[in-house]
Amino acid sequence: MRFMTTEDNLKTAFAGESQANRRYLAFAKKADEEGLRQVARLFRAAAEAETVHALNHLRAMGTVKGTKENLKQAIAGETYEFKEMYPPMVKEAEKEGKAQARVSFAFADKVEKVHADLYKKALEAASRGKDLPAKEMFVCPVCGNTFMGEAPGRCPICGTERSAFKRIE
Repeated sequence: MRFMTTEDNLKTAFAGESQANRRYLAFAKKADEEGLRQVARLFRAAAEAETVHALNHLRAMGTVKGTKENLKQAIAGETYEFKEMYPPMVKEAEKEGKAQARVSFAFADKVEKVHADLYKKALEAASRGKDLPAKEMFVCPVCGNTFMGEAPGRCPICGTERSAFKRIE
């Protein structure tokens, strides 16, 4: 691997550490399912360490700004994903007959629009010097759909029952 500037290296390191975090959490879940509690704990500990590394790299890049700037960055990222990134991925997976990938991309595509809309509401509030109203938040464990306030009986994207949603503190 050829390393470039420190900025390029920080971006590469951030991406790698972030991916390792998610991968290790998935590995931990599988180890838990197989009854290997200590192996799962090891994966979760390593995932937490990877988060520390990723956040250190992010800070070194100067990416985290004030909340309004962070919201604008989040809106841009989510909008790019649902407008430009995921639609061709859905089509390609469909063309290749990769049903699981197509569903995964389609779920993410729909949910990223929800996220962008929620971030826009947050930016409107923050621009007025306010916070969002205090409401419960839920995430669908199947597609990632995110609900602020009362969650529906079933996820409108994937049909998962509300009882399975994760309540976010």
